[in-house]
Amino acid sequence: MSEYVDAKQQAHGAKTVEVLKKNRFEAAYYPSMQAALEELFAVIPMDATVGIGGSWTLIESQVAEKLEARGNIVYCHHTPGLSPEEILDIRRKQLTCDVFLTSANAITEDGCLVNTDATGNRVAAMTFGPKKVIVLAGINKIVPTVADAQERIRSTAAPLNNKRLKRPNPCVQTGHCMDCQGPTRLCNVMSIIHKRPPASNIHVWIIGEEVGY
Repeated sequence: MSEYVDAKQQAHGAKTVEVLKKNRFEAAYYPSMQAALEELFAVIPMDATVGIGGSWTLIESQVAEKLEARGNIVYCHHTPGLSPEEILDIRRKQLTCDVFLTSANAITEDGCLVNTDATGNRVAAMTFGPKKVIVLAGINKIVPTVADAQERIRSTAAPLNNKRLKRPNPCVQTGHCMDCQGPTRLCNVMSIIHKRPPASNIHVWIIGEEVGY
């Protein structure tokens, strides 16, 4: 059964990669997060400045810590203990870094990247600014349509991110977006990248495991 599941995931991932390429993204499939990380550290120069978008996929993998340990300058605004002013400064530096790393809330089977942000810095950096953007997304992020992507954000990504960030929003209790209106709302900006913008260098790496949310 495990071999069957792995083969099915690989086929699904490979098909999505081909569609992403047709949409002018650089795209690749990796069977595991470990394989993707090995390639990541191979392609990022040791003197590159690296921005880290808000992503449980990257936080869980300790990518920022590993890059800093080898000498990269890393702009990571979710480092504990930062002041609001420091966080804002880091978010601005992410917009002009050499490499920006993030994940996606959802990727559609026709090759669109769909994301929702609280501040908008992540979707801004994904679209324009950094010299190179690398999106690492688990196979669990692939959905049929943009409507399914939006539903995935409402029922999975948003409630879990609110819970992780300890936001007092109703989706933490209900498990589904309630379209809250308070100042702690996370779902303020939605981005749908249908095709790679001509001035951006966006790489999408599909990982053949369930990674992040």
